[in-house]
This record gives sequence, C-alpha cells and structure tokens, in this order.
Amino acid sequence: MKSSSAPNSPVTENSHWKTDHPDQKYITHIRKIDEDILLTYYESDRDICIERRDQSLFQMVLEESGLANKLVYLLRDLSNVSSISYAYKQSLTQLIYRWQPYYKLIVFFNIPPEFLTTVETFASIVPESTPVLLVDTYEDAIKAVQNVKAGNIPTEEYEDEEDELYVRRKKEFLAATARIGWMNMLNQPINIPEDDEILFPFFKALDSLQKDLQEREKLTAREKNLGKNKAKKKISEKIILLNAQMELNNKLKTQFDRERAALKSRIAAQDMELTRVSTAVAEKTATLQSLRKKISDLEIDTGLKKDMIDSCSRMIETETIEKKINTDLTATDSEFLSKLQRRHPNLNQRDLRICLLIKLNYDTREIARTIGISTRGLESIRYRMHQKMVLSKHQSIKNYLTKLAVA
Repeated sequence: MKSSSAPNSPVTENSHWKTDHPDQKYITHIRKIDEDILLTYYESDRDICIERRDQSLFQMVLEESGLANKLVYLLRDLSNVSSISYAYKQSLTQLIYRWQPYYKLIVFFNIPPEFLTTVETFASIVPESTPVLLVDTYEDAIKAVQNVKAGNIPTEEYEDEEDELYVRRKKEFLAATARIGWMNMLNQPINIPEDDEILFPFFKALDSLQKDLQEREKLTAREKNLGKNKAKKKISEKIILLNAQMELNNKLKTQFDRERAALKSRIAAQDMELTRVSTAVAEKTATLQSLRKKISDLEIDTGLKKDMIDSCSRMIETETIEKKINTDLTATDSEFLSKLQRRHPNLNQRDLRICLLIKLNYDTREIARTIGISTRGLESIRYRMHQKMVLSKHQSIKNYLTKLAVA
C-alpha cells in the first residue's frame, strides 16, 4: 500500500481483516485509523479489476471495531486499480441509495489515470449529504478528514464562471451515464445545454443513446411477449394432443376390455363344448370297447368276427384321434392319421393336425390362423416336422403326405 500512518494516529489492523480474491489475484485489506476512520486498500503486484464489494468483510470490521451503526470516515486507496466489474458497479448503486452505515466523508486517493473517470462517475451520483473527495496521496486524505472534523467542509474553487459551468456540466453528464449504464434508468430527464456550450454534442449523443436504448427495451419486450405467446400456443397445442391421446387410449382400453371379455366368454364356451365332446367320446369309446368284447365272446364265423372286431377297433381309434386333434374326421381322414401315427409316432397332436390340414389342401396362412400361430411360426414347425419324418432336403411334406394317403 502506497501510504503510511498519519502522525500520532493509532492504527488497528487484524490479521483476519482481509478477503482473498484468487481469481483476480488480489487481497482486500481494511484497517482502522484513530476511532472512526476506515481505510480500504488492495494488495497486488499488478493492475487489478475489482470484481465485487467485500460487504461481509466491511461489516465484520465495523462490528469488531465498535463502529456498527455509527458514522465513519472512509478512505479508499486505489493503487493498481485499473477497472471494476459491471456487477461491482451495480452493487455501488445499491450502496449509494441504501447507505448502511452513513459515511461522514469518502476520500479516494492514489487513483490511476485510467480509472479516474470511473471514480468521478461514482462521485457524481452520490447524494449531496455525503461529501466525496478525490485527492492525490494518503497524507492528503488524512488531512481532508482532519479538516472535516474541524468543521471545514471542502468546497470546490473555480477560476471563473465558465470553468464552474464546465465542471457542473461534466458532473451532470457523468451522473446521467451512470444512471443509464449502471442503473438502467432509461427514462431520466437529460438536461441538454445550449447548442453553443462545449459539452452540447456529448449531452445530445447521450440523449440519443438513451432513446435508442428505450426503443431496444420496447423491442425486447415485444419479442419477449411474442415468445411467450408462441410458447403458450405450443403448450396449448401439446395439451390438446395429450388430451386427444388420452381419449384414444381410453377408447382402446375400453375396446381391449370388451374384446378380452368376449374372448373369455368364447374360451369358456369352448371349454364347455370340449368337456361335452370329451365326455361323449369317452362314452362312445367305452360302448365300442364293450361291444368289441361281446363280439369276441360270440360263437360265430371266425372271419366275420374278425371283421366286426376290426371295425370296432378302427372306430375306437378314430374317436381317440378326433379327441386329440379336436377335428371332426371322415373315415378316410381317420385312416390317414392312423397310418401317419403308426409310421411316425414322434409326431405330436399339433403335428398331426397340421399334416391333416396340409393333406386337405389348406394353404399356409389358413393353417396358421386355424391353429392360432403366426405364419413364420408355422414355417418353423413345418421345418421341424420335415426332420421328424426324416424327409430328404428336396422332398416336400405335402407330396409325402399325398403319397401316404393313397398307399
């Protein structure tokens, strides 16, 4: 820090009265001078940009120094400060119009030339109740505080009226730019001087800038409203589509439930019919077996007895096969299936039914629909049946079954 303590002024600086800013490579320090002077300075080996106010640090120093809610003198050493962030500018405006605590005096010193305009801009918008001074050195800052304590309120001196008017206009200009840039006050009245004044072009340009920004704000607001309306429209359309999809889902669910109930009813009816048929087949088979036994006990011509017994056996076999494949059979079909089952006992109930349908000239799609499987599934079954019947690669099942039927 480019300063030394004022003569006979006790200085307090605790090791924890600092905040490190590693990204910007600087450390903020605060020390207390006398009873009511706070000095802020920045430790850095290069030019820095102040990124934010160290409000929590400042409040801690006030409380530990017994200065909370008391009027203090604030000194700011701006050595190596080349700029401040936009966020810091906005926080300064909040500080300006919400003083906590109220300062008796704010003094800036060691101001780099490139940062002087920013400091003057800040000073131009500070309420008149709090004096702001810009001086060269730490000694000048201490002297300014001592003068205010002695009741000597600092006043600016001008060479002539023209010089006073220029300084006043400059402050007005800087204050207007701060309100536009830092506070987004786009509706403030700008007091444009007479066109023969030296600062007239600057005020005119500033007024034009403010109007352009006002138009941009209006355009942005219109675009935002347009975007909101588009978003609302899209949301409304999506809601309509969602409701339509929900309604369709409800209809499909109702249809599915109805079809499922119909299928359950159909299955129940088929189960009852199957039970009835099975019972009838069992009764017929038992009757035929009893009849065959009685015929075998008769004392009749041996050839006739054999023919009668064989007829009973074929009828019993037909009933059994019908039960297995659940299909009404003719005598020819029954004979065909008996022959097929004797030659290929490894064929299951579904295989026998498919073979019969193939022999009856049903096409692949009709067979698949009849037994309740897909066409591709039927093709897989036919491939396995081809292997079960040990047919050659180029021998078709249909030709084989046709020859078997007439053999």
